[in-house]
Amino acid sequence: MKALVLESFNTPYQLKQIDKPAAGKGQVLVKILASSVNPLDIKIKAGQAGHAKAVLPAVLGIDMAGVVEAVGEGVTSFAPGDEVYGLTGGIAGIPGTLAEYAAVDAELLALKPKNLSMREAAALPLVFITAWEGLVDRANVNEGKTVLVHGGAGGVGHIAVQIAKALGAQVFSTVDAAKNEVINAYGATPINYKSLTVDEYIQQYTGGEGFDIIFDTIGGETLDASFKAAKQYVGHVLSILGWGTHSLAPLSFHGATYSGVFTLYPLITGKGRKHHGDILREATKLIEGGKLKPLVDPENYTLETIAEAYDALEQSKAKGKVVVNINN
Repeated sequence: MKALVLESFNTPYQLKQIDKPAAGKGQVLVKILASSVNPLDIKIKAGQAGHAKAVLPAVLGIDMAGVVEAVGEGVTSFAPGDEVYGLTGGIAGIPGTLAEYAAVDAELLALKPKNLSMREAAALPLVFITAWEGLVDRANVNEGKTVLVHGGAGGVGHIAVQIAKALGAQVFSTVDAAKNEVINAYGATPINYKSLTVDEYIQQYTGGEGFDIIFDTIGGETLDASFKAAKQYVGHVLSILGWGTHSLAPLSFHGATYSGVFTLYPLITGKGRKHHGDILREATKLIEGGKLKPLVDPENYTLETIAEAYDALEQSKAKGKVVVNINN
């Protein structure tokens, strides 16, 4: 099969013919039709994501959507011909999705939403699982909660806004004013973080109370601002970029709580993989119920044009998630 192989960090991929895998015990062999590009993929390729524990040479790529070709011993949840999607590899020595086929742990997969294309489905796994683990698993988002999503037009952000809205929360998002329409379309309220201070937008949108849940997808100063914006005693701050040095004093003075989200843990350790499949089944329900849809860049990229796909994301040229077509 064809696959993109990274021989050493921060070098171009090599398009090669490698052995097609077979489905082992508990695995599913998937013919991959699409794979999405995430900021994490770019960091891994550059050797800037030690936490992903990439082992070279490697086939990278984290997300995929495709068709089941064969199932291994003990797999009863899928059958040949099923359309599936998942966050399945590209880290910790596990072969990734920039290849025509992958043999993946069946527990990581879910049936693809019937009302999405393969390209749309491939855009979802990492960002949906990340948003769900924060908002639902950690913060128990529900009806009546006020939720602030920092970066609500981004990859994880635009999914977090839609999940919170679908589960009944009153949702706000800091966003560049040029992307207000994206947030409005989701039924949420955009906040101009460039023209308003944290204190000003807390006063304007919560009457000075602060937000019940704050989901940070930016890190750095935005995480510091999140601590200040948490509601007294009940506020819960979540971050997917919580490394670095931060003062917890504002969070402590609010009597609020903090949770980090590390989506890669089940792939790296092998623990909790079934939960990833369970989360994607929830995604399928929301999507087929018309409550959530990924924003996908219309440009078509292939294994041969992977450098252009990465450039589109790095240079902020893309209008949604960047997706690579694998098999026609």
